Amino acid sequence: MKMSSAELLFCIDFSAKKHKDQRRSDPEETPYINHPVGVAHSLANEGHVEDLNVLKAAILHDTVEDTDTTIEEIEKVFGRHVASIVAEVTDNKNLPKQERKRLQVVNAPKKSREAKLVKLADKLYNLRDLDRVAPVGWTKERVQEYFQWSAKVVKGCRGTNSDLEKLLDELMRKHGVDPDLVE
Repeated sequence: MKMSSAELLFCIDFSAKKHKDQRRSDPEETPYINHPVGVAHSLANEGHVEDLNVLKAAILHDTVEDTDTTIEEIEKVFGRHVASIVAEVTDNKNLPKQERKRLQVVNAPKKSREAKLVKLADKLYNLRDLDRVAPVGWTKERVQEYFQWSAKVVKGCRGTNSDLEKLLDELMRKHGVDPDLVE
């Protein structure tokens, strides 16, 4: 599929508007849009993903979860395929946080290849952020718990993209998590 830069830029603009007032929880309060753009960048440049639908879904992956955007709106603007990928990676915010985290681990192996790609790049971006600096209020123990939990999610996505998985493995090992021993 030939990638359309205009389509991708439209998607970035849409996501930027949706996340306009949001910040990451790092000490610098990085603009939130850096995250979905960074996830798509990792997919394209490190994961060698060229599928425009996957890249769009990466850019949109948190809009339903973290803004007033609906899956129906994503489908209307970006099509059924992109919406289905976004839906697969969207947590149900009506559930308690621990249940959402448990379901990410349980459901990871059941996701489509496209959703697994977004999930791998999302985890890579988040773990790199944690490697760089802990979010405000996070202890070293909480950071370590996030790495361990992420390893379980990544385990369910294995066999999807060896380039991203290798980068994730290196980062996890740096933080004392052996991806080969994850249960």
